[in-house]
Amino acid sequence: MKKFIFTLALMSVILNNATAQEQKRRTDYGQDETIVIWDNNKAPHSNGLTGEAYEIKTDRLVNTTKAVLYVFNADPTKATGQAVVVCPGGGYAKLSMSQEGYMMAQWLAKSGISAFLLEYRLPNGHKEVPLEDAVEAIRFVRKNAKKYNVNPEKVGIVGFSAGGHLAASASNLTEMKDRPNYSILFYPVLTANDFNTHIGSFRSLLGKGHSEKEADKFSMVKSVSENTPPTILFLSDNDTTVPAAGAAQYYSALRYHGIKTAMYIFPTGGHGWGNYDTFAYQKEWQHLLLRWLSELK
Repeated sequence: MKKFIFTLALMSVILNNATAQEQKRRTDYGQDETIVIWDNNKAPHSNGLTGEAYEIKTDRLVNTTKAVLYVFNADPTKATGQAVVVCPGGGYAKLSMSQEGYMMAQWLAKSGISAFLLEYRLPNGHKEVPLEDAVEAIRFVRKNAKKYNVNPEKVGIVGFSAGGHLAASASNLTEMKDRPNYSILFYPVLTANDFNTHIGSFRSLLGKGHSEKEADKFSMVKSVSENTPPTILFLSDNDTTVPAAGAAQYYSALRYHGIKTAMYIFPTGGHGWGNYDTFAYQKEWQHLLLRWLSELK
């Protein structure tokens, strides 16, 4: 009996340890500050999700019910006054918080750009939810610009894959006062109802039974205007998850409307490389991005 009780106690300690480590891995990204913007109970809309969790196997967050900002202050010796809200991808079903999240935010901060990593609420068919979080994040940075030593007129947004769609949505579908000053898109989902799109992202955003008409409203290629902020795109030619051709359409739309833009398509890399140093062109995109940012007026 004593042995049984000891075994139960030991298992309890192990489980509690595992839970604590998982929670730490979820939230300890080396950030300088953590800000909870709001949760489902306080936000304008709820995504109807519960059971927020971290999947160790996939290294992704699921069922997010809070909008959280992880603040990475710019290196003061290199600070440019610029700031970015970072939106990880994951098909609007999960959040890839590592290579598309804290690794990107850490690098930006070291490069002199204040980074605000956004853990946004996943839509679960509630299309308003992620964009509400992105807009509120931009508002937060501008409202607290003095605190973080950033210029409120130099607040941009970075997005990867579905997070790229979110960043583009913030750049095209919101009121002018809430739009970012520039947009940085990595292998983004930008088209709907064609072979260049990512169907899974739209199913998660709009629901499985959504119509083509509904998806068209969120086709960023059709949303570009003369009010879209300057944009830079980074892609891989062999990306079969979100083909680069979709972003090329977006680039063409930007050029048509006279928006300052640049697009780089690397020969290899596939999809989801983020800020991994295993990506063969990591140093190239980093150099190109910093140069582009330095040339923004």
